[in-house]
Amino acid sequence: MRIVFMGTPDFAVGALEAMVQAGHQVCAVVTQPDKPKGRGKGISMSPVKECALKYEIPVFQPGKVRAPEAVETLRGYGADVFVVAAFGQILSEEILTMPPYGCINIHASLLPKYRGASPIQWAILNGETQTGVTIMQMDRGIDTGDMLMKRAVTVEPEDTGESLHDKLRQAGAELIVEALPEIARGGLKPEKQKEEEATYVSMLHKAMGRIDWTKDAVSLHRLVRGLNPWPSAYTVFHGKTLKLWECEPVGEEEGILQGDKVPGRVEKVTKEVFYVQTGNGLLKILQVQLEGKKRMQVKDFLLGYSVAEGDMLGE
Repeated sequence: MRIVFMGTPDFAVGALEAMVQAGHQVCAVVTQPDKPKGRGKGISMSPVKECALKYEIPVFQPGKVRAPEAVETLRGYGADVFVVAAFGQILSEEILTMPPYGCINIHASLLPKYRGASPIQWAILNGETQTGVTIMQMDRGIDTGDMLMKRAVTVEPEDTGESLHDKLRQAGAELIVEALPEIARGGLKPEKQKEEEATYVSMLHKAMGRIDWTKDAVSLHRLVRGLNPWPSAYTVFHGKTLKLWECEPVGEEEGILQGDKVPGRVEKVTKEVFYVQTGNGLLKILQVQLEGKKRMQVKDFLLGYSVAEGDMLGE
């Protein structure tokens, strides 16, 4: 089959590379326009464009893919199927029905759960122990199309947004390579999504990372993991922003008295870690990044900065 691939971020690169390496004919790649890079000193290409150029695949970067001239460009490729992975623009009905096999989406959740943006991070934020990838026949809705194939992925207790992203990227790449021959021979039975089981998740934004110390330690641990690497979880320490990169909710075996339980208060400091009171339980802080400084383990941070019992974190 002749394939037009639509994608933009790193998540989509895995699928593009897998299809090329499996011998599929990717005749064009459609991705978001280049962006200015830092104070007008150049441009930044999307990861998918960089990958396409590596394989010498023609690249099309429409500002609005629904515009008439963009639609005609897509029609000119004569593709049998459009494969879409985190492209970043909504496709019109005309585009969805253009290729004979329609548009196939690689979505990073087990649909109908976690439709919409940022399903990877929300799986961690919500404490899921399993997520996965769905290959879906696209329709006019947001992730509402018929499901063609699924693959489950375990969310490990130590997974971050970054590590889970990488697992799902790999799963999606493997699954689309398996799905395409089956789609071509009509070997997949489309499965309708159960609307009563559908959930939607929003895009991430920086303000989500502000730590509310009145929340429980387990929830804050998920926040730190889920928002790693972006937008990251942060608090205020001595008037400066302090990002938390690694932490653990404390179990009873730690044997630390929690005093009168003032959320945000440092309860104990050792040579390697410090403990902060939350609304329910303690959070052991293992890796931080102070405003203007690099990431470091707390044992290294404590060599240059004073953290004392009774210090308060937060605004």
